[in-house]
Amino acid sequence: MEISELNTKINSCILCALSKGRKNAVPGEGKVPADLMILGEAPGKFEDIAGRPFIGMSGKFLTKYLEKAGIRREEVFITNAVKCRPPNNRKPKTEEIEACRPYLISQISIVKPKLILALGVSASSSLGMSFSHLSEIRGRITDISIGDRNVKVYVTFHPSFPMRFPKAREGFLDDLVKVKDFIMR
Repeated sequence: MEISELNTKINSCILCALSKGRKNAVPGEGKVPADLMILGEAPGKFEDIAGRPFIGMSGKFLTKYLEKAGIRREEVFITNAVKCRPPNNRKPKTEEIEACRPYLISQISIVKPKLILALGVSASSSLGMSFSHLSEIRGRITDISIGDRNVKVYVTFHPSFPMRFPKAREGFLDDLVKVKDFIMR
């Protein structure tokens, strides 16, 4: 399957209740194939309006920090665990993540990333990773199986966290530099 065909399926999806409240589905965008896939939680207000991932405040913050780390946004593929905006920007429910999971698995298969950068708890959970606290898995590369593929995952904060808590910004940047170093090998 091509990414454009998958995007068409995502844009017409009605597998969960999130489809009823969306303006636009947000399939993801970027380079295909790509060494780096960035996986977020869910679209926000601006993403829902435009149908594009990470274009609101968190997206601008993420893009700025990717650039600081030497990663060009146009060289990566960016998507979310769920492809439609949850009401009032709440965290996606397990059943919503599960409804979108086949799309995520297909994206991974098409993009063929060397590494997935999972931003936060929901993104990590959507990949089947289990933990009690993000600190247990943050900052290291983990091998996982998803669908029929084995992939490497690096977990860090969702950009909204270092946006709100400046003390976390250095750690966030350090994580992105480690990701850059890994994909450059």
